Amino acid sequence: MTETARKIRVLVAKPGLDGHDRGAKVVARALRDAGMEVVYTGLRQTPEMIASAALQEDVDCIGLSILSGAHNAIVPRVMELLRAAGMNDVLVVVGGIVPPEDAEMLSREGVGAVFPPGSSLEAITAYIRSHVRPAPAAP
Repeated sequence: MTETARKIRVLVAKPGLDGHDRGAKVVARALRDAGMEVVYTGLRQTPEMIASAALQEDVDCIGLSILSGAHNAIVPRVMELLRAAGMNDVLVVVGGIVPPEDAEMLSREGVGAVFPPGSSLEAITAYIRSHVRPAPAAP
């Protein structure tokens, strides 16, 4: 009997006070259309809310959409909370306006990839598929 993997589970979150969520919703739908399970947290999430939701939902990947410029404060805190919860195997990707030097810092924090505005949905989907190994399906 072969063991089948469950669908990749992705949490899409809008941290901070940024109220623009159209891009996050477009990405969430594209990931769902690509066969992934997607949990969208909605607007104005704190790092603590995001880490808690990721743990509760047993996600494989977290996508953070940040257009406010607060990525240098928010993302390291999310990464710290994930490490504290033992979620070191969760892929974290960031979408939004992130200068190249900040993207390098986020990479050192453990972020897998930063996708600037205009990134193709296919590139985002392919990156997640190639960097996530979903857990086996429950018996």
